[in-house]
Amino acid sequence: MAGSYGIAEEQDPNAWLQWRALPDLPDSLGVAGPIVGVSHDCLIVAGGANFPRPVWDNAKQWHDSVHILIRDGEQQFTWKEGGKLPVPVAYTAVATWSERVVVLGGNDAEQVFDTAMLLEYAEKESKLQVTELPRLPSTCVYGQAAVVGDKVYLSGGQAGQELSTAMDKLWSLDLGEATDGKVPVWNELPPCPGGVRAFHLMVAQHNGYDQCLYVIGGRREVDGKVVFLSDNWEFNPRTNTWRERQAAPQPTAAGTAVSSGQSHVLVLSGADGSLFDQADDLRDNHPGFPKRAYAYHTITDSWEQFGDLPQNQVTTPAVKWGDAFIVASGEIRPRVRTPAVWAVTPIQRSANFGPLNYFVLISYLLAMVGVGLYCNRNNKNTDDYFRGGKQLPWWAAGCSIFATMLSSLTFTGIPSKAFAQDWVYAVGNFMIPVVAILAVYLALPFYRMLDVTSAYEYLELRFNRSVRKFGSLSFTLFHLFRMAVVMSLTGLALAIATPLTPTQCVLLMGVLSIAYCTIGGIEAVIWTDTIQTCVLFGGALLALALLVGDTGLETFTTTAVADEKLQLANFDWSPTSTQLALWVVIVGAIGQNVSSYTADQAVVQRYLTTPTDQLAARSIWTNAVLTIPATLLFFGIGTALYAFYKVHPERLSPTISTDQVFPYFIASEMPIGISGLVVAGIFAAAQSTVSTSMNSIATTIVTDFLQGRGQVDEERSYLGAARWITFSTGVIGTLVALMFVDPQIKSLFDTFLQVIGLFMGVLGGLFALGFVSKRANGFGAMCGALVGAATMFAVWRYTAINGYLYTTIGILTCMVVGWVASFLAPSPDPDTKRLTLYALAGMRSTQRNAVQSTVPAGTSS
Repeated sequence: MAGSYGIAEEQDPNAWLQWRALPDLPDSLGVAGPIVGVSHDCLIVAGGANFPRPVWDNAKQWHDSVHILIRDGEQQFTWKEGGKLPVPVAYTAVATWSERVVVLGGNDAEQVFDTAMLLEYAEKESKLQVTELPRLPSTCVYGQAAVVGDKVYLSGGQAGQELSTAMDKLWSLDLGEATDGKVPVWNELPPCPGGVRAFHLMVAQHNGYDQCLYVIGGRREVDGKVVFLSDNWEFNPRTNTWRERQAAPQPTAAGTAVSSGQSHVLVLSGADGSLFDQADDLRDNHPGFPKRAYAYHTITDSWEQFGDLPQNQVTTPAVKWGDAFIVASGEIRPRVRTPAVWAVTPIQRSANFGPLNYFVLISYLLAMVGVGLYCNRNNKNTDDYFRGGKQLPWWAAGCSIFATMLSSLTFTGIPSKAFAQDWVYAVGNFMIPVVAILAVYLALPFYRMLDVTSAYEYLELRFNRSVRKFGSLSFTLFHLFRMAVVMSLTGLALAIATPLTPTQCVLLMGVLSIAYCTIGGIEAVIWTDTIQTCVLFGGALLALALLVGDTGLETFTTTAVADEKLQLANFDWSPTSTQLALWVVIVGAIGQNVSSYTADQAVVQRYLTTPTDQLAARSIWTNAVLTIPATLLFFGIGTALYAFYKVHPERLSPTISTDQVFPYFIASEMPIGISGLVVAGIFAAAQSTVSTSMNSIATTIVTDFLQGRGQVDEERSYLGAARWITFSTGVIGTLVALMFVDPQIKSLFDTFLQVIGLFMGVLGGLFALGFVSKRANGFGAMCGALVGAATMFAVWRYTAINGYLYTTIGILTCMVVGWVASFLAPSPDPDTKRLTLYALAGMRSTQRNAVQSTVPAGTSS
């Protein structure tokens, strides 16, 4: 039996869901309680129960037939027979995991089962392969199953045929162990505080912190009467705790729920119990179940009606197949089944960008290229190209440091983090002014005194050339990945705000960055960073004003306080918790910023673009001061977005990721023209990060690998090489970014922090080792670097430690191992000890005494 997609009915242009008919189930009566799942891109519909016609005169029958729907093409489908189940069964708990369908419990006319099995479709044999799992702790029917990671969870249901045997149990089984040849054991978890229930809904979805289970509605027996439920309970598998959430708008039982996007739960069917006691009287005059779809948003804890259903099919599970959710067969009114199969697709509404926004975007981006062309006139040698001739204004250098350290991920990642969670991450930004003190009084004097072009020249002077090359190579790899992460994640976020795809966004950012950075050098980078800082601040202020203006200041404030969205600290000692502990934020942020200010060429390079030490210090303080209002502004936007979409849940698309929530607001709620400018600013901010990486990589490669000492006559060839390396770096970074485009990433901000930590921790450790230890030598430094790199890989690959701690772990590992290993080799050359903090302190003391000795007696100094 073959068929193609067909639109069920005229779609409401404002609807969020599109329903399309697939070929009917081969059983013309249809079934209730079938097993529905996906295996190797094939839809499985098996078992179930129905009533032969006339339905009110015949007893219910259970089935063991297996039907397989094969996708023959883009819109062509064919049903095939897939053999038989081991026994006729219906009303099992079902979930799809790793190309297999998990089937738990169920019943037939005589008994309730405690069996558990995995079904997998073997296409060559055109039949199902059945793998037995450990039996359930109890017989169970009308329960619900969901998968989180490799664990399947089974909740509620009935131990017997009667509703009076309903349970409040929650069990879990590690399916990974089952497939690894181990014998897994069912674990009993805390029961649902909402009480016993069957025919409920359960789905796994992310709540901004963790992947959780949501148990919604169902029914139970109270004093001999059937009660339909609407309550909503969230279970967190990480903490093994329950909490009550907002109840559904109406009682919901025997329905279908699916997770959509990163934080929506869509209820695609369900019985409200309004005519439950009249079923025998109404019989064929029963109107069926209410044809309304609902959406629940796990972050804002809000419900909204999501349109009408073409048909409400209950007592059937839904499953994700490709881009659609499949609702197969089921019950449309008491005793009556349907063979209808539907593909339900959340509608992704395209951004109405418009000609004016296009004009603003194109004009702005071309202006950035124009800055690069203008700055090209000053590039006569590599000192101009890499350090701007040391003649750039301190305030521009400060804005550039600010733009480099925060980038476009500030504009998209921080609001989404505050929207989904709270202000805990803000404490990390508040550490920047603290670390700026170290940068101004320790790092800056070193680099200005040495008059280096590459920060890694210090590593050669302090240790040896091998350590310098290791540091430079690590930095190069880090910034290539940094470019890729920034472009790919920004592209994913901006794809929701423009008609462009993520790939097109990445290409646009990459090509324009290559153009103006290759031409204009560091001067173009700094001036474009300065412009972009102003645009981003202006756009963010306008967005915050629009958000708060819509909800009202009182609603914004009361919502934020009531839902604990302004929380600044979690007092927890776990380094693995997704609810970041205060100590993790402080320790991690100090490590990240120490590493950035001392070991990141992209930041250190700004120290060297101003004429004097005092002006360079001002640039660092400028960045530190800008961080405070920027943190308040962008975290405030995230909280305002939370309040806005809690008040207007109907405006939030079920197709977007959490990271896309701010770009989505920009595209759908901000005025035409203004939204184009803000989008352009985000594009340009990403480009500033990319261009910074390109220029800094070119600086390190030319300075640390190509230039020989004293070869001034080759300066022109080095300038040409710098341009070619900048161009090549941009091309490589853009190509890697295209490979990194992954819509499954939960948080671009967290991903970015992990990338920073994996590379910059070891680099920061090398510089810290050189600064604080007189005994450290080249052998010890290299040992520390290698062990530190291996440790960082192991932490990332084999532990659940929060990425916020990666940099600090890398610094400490490199320093400790490097210091201990230094005792296995001869002491360093005494001349290298002048490059430690102790020598710097002595130098300052000497300078101070010299100044004081020149002051005449009786004169105030």
